[in-house]
Amino acid sequence: MDALEAIRTRRSIRNFTGDPIPRQDLEALIDAARLAPSGHNEQPWDFIVVTDRAMIDQLKVAAGWMEKAGAIIAVVLDPSSRWWLEDGSAAIQNILLAAHALGYGACWLEGYTLPLEAKFKTLLGVPEDKRLLTLIPVGVPKERPEKEKKSLSAVLHWETF
Repeated sequence: MDALEAIRTRRSIRNFTGDPIPRQDLEALIDAARLAPSGHNEQPWDFIVVTDRAMIDQLKVAAGWMEKAGAIIAVVLDPSSRWWLEDGSAAIQNILLAAHALGYGACWLEGYTLPLEAKFKTLLGVPEDKRLLTLIPVGVPKERPEKEKKSLSAVLHWETF
């Protein structure tokens, strides 16, 4: 699948079969994430791949639908980097696109992670000086919803708004 096709067809997946994901595919997702652009090439990220069912059960308090994910990727960032949020977001997008290209579904948890950040950092052994930006459940999709996106003409403006 080429990059533009992946961008056009990727959707957030929240319903998984529960099947495991091969280690090499999980490594490919993290490899895609580490290749994301970052301000001044600081690369302020680390990624924790969770496949242990007992740990997934503890993390699913953020969203019950995570229960059947084959893995959960925790995106950890160094907030001393000026662009840590932007850099983390770029890495997350790479994970989402790579997961889709490999035939998996994924969803960025966004705001559901932050209220539980301290608890999750403790569970995952994240150092105190780092931030847990999000959790990304990844799995074999049970379904692929087709949500309508706004049309190009609805969002494209030339020269001025």
